[in-house]
Amino acid sequence: MASPQVITPEEKLAEAKRQLSFPRIVAICGSTRFMAEMAEADVRETEAGRIVVKPGCDLKSPHELWSDPVEAEALKVRLDALHRSKILLADEVLVVGDYIGDSTRAEIAYARALGRPVRFTHPEVDPESEGPPPRAPRAPRWD
Repeated sequence: MASPQVITPEEKLAEAKRQLSFPRIVAICGSTRFMAEMAEADVRETEAGRIVVKPGCDLKSPHELWSDPVEAEALKVRLDALHRSKILLADEVLVVGDYIGDSTRAEIAYARALGRPVRFTHPEVDPESEGPPPRAPRAPRWD
């Protein structure tokens, strides 16, 4: 008799999305300095029929919810965990912007460890690409 196969929570999630005929889910990642570009990417991905999840808070912009530095640091930890959950939920990741910082680099590594495809509006900044990224910014690519 064959032993029962254990189904992981990730496999259950994928199967539920398939049974519900969910559209593809895209997690947008990148530095919050690119919030306007993320909003544009959201529009384009949504128009293409995809569900979009992206950062919802820009801690670099003033707001009463993170005006206290101690509270802001605790919030950043929670938001990082929340964004990892968005990446886990997603079918693919779209990295926006012509700069990759430590947080975005960690998100890319996490997505790839999960086996998620990763697209870039500026492919030259892909940490796995060869050579240093160019210094001059380029217009985003949405394919």
